[in-house]
Formats: sequence, structure tokens, C-alpha cells
Amino acid sequence: MTCSLLFNKPFQVMSQFSVAGDKRTLADYIDVAGVYPAGRLDYDSEGLMLLTDDGALQARIANPRYRRVKSYLAQVEGIPDADALSKLSAGVDLKEGPTRRARVELLQEPAWLWPRTPPIRERKNIPTQWLRLEISEGRNRQVRRMTAAVGHPTLRLVRIAIDDWSIDGLAPGEYRLL
Repeated sequence: MTCSLLFNKPFQVMSQFSVAGDKRTLADYIDVAGVYPAGRLDYDSEGLMLLTDDGALQARIANPRYRRVKSYLAQVEGIPDADALSKLSAGVDLKEGPTRRARVELLQEPAWLWPRTPPIRERKNIPTQWLRLEISEGRNRQVRRMTAAVGHPTLRLVRIAIDDWSIDGLAPGEYRLL
């Protein structure tokens, strides 16, 4: 019998169980033995992670060839214009090659979103904008590099879904067995 769970990774938590100096890790939140992350989230990113003891499921989630859709909320610096949004949608050239097409839309900050501690840096003369991005690959820091490539660095990044699994009902630091 396999064991899988959904976890809402808080800001500044390592996506690993092993000790990482004085940084918090998954072991500080998850007391289920034998599960491992199916993919990672950066230390500075928040949101949904799937952990499992099923190696085949782990590969299907983490390997880009399976084209699993990962959905993110990104708070970016500045207000992206139609050209920037078009470039994100078409795919962005990164140093290792172009990304796949992405689905992107502007949105207001979701009312349900928890505050981040510490909050993002605010600049009086530079507004921020929330985007919803859906990508089907998972390169290292991909969403951050994509938004930076079109002139809008990501200030906050929250993964809200992986395919049909979502963060709904999970507060930061909570997990739910599947």
C-alpha cells in the first residue's frame, strides 16, 4: 500500500528532510515515514508539494516529459503589459533553451491568501501585480526566471496546484494524506 500526502510548504523551508544548517526542513512539519518530495519548491517559494513513497508517481510528477500542469500565483514587480504577457504565454528563452508555452493571466491578490512573514519588500514608486501561471515543466526556479526575463521579477511565489491536486484547505505547514 502506498502513502502520499499534500503539504503546504511555508516560506523559507527547505524541500528536504535532511538537516540544512539552521534552516527549517520538511522534517519540522511532516511526521510520516518513508515519503519523499515529488519535485521541489525553492526555499523562497511557498505552497503545494506532493510527497509519496510511490517511486512511479514521484517520477510522473517530477519528470517534465509527463507534462504535469503546475499552477502558481506570482506577485511580480511592476505591471506587465500585453507584450510581457504574450512572451510569457509563448515561452521564454532561458539560457538552457526556450520554455514550453504557459497559461498566464493578471489577477487581484486572492482574499484567501495568507500573509507572508516576513512580507515582500515594497517600493513606494513601483507597483506590484499578481499573475496566475500554469506551466508543464519544472526547471530550476523556472517561474522566477521567466518573469525576470520579461522585466518583472517575482517577489512572492506560491504553487497552488499540481494537476488536480490543490492547496485548498491547507494552511502553511499543514499536510493532508491522500
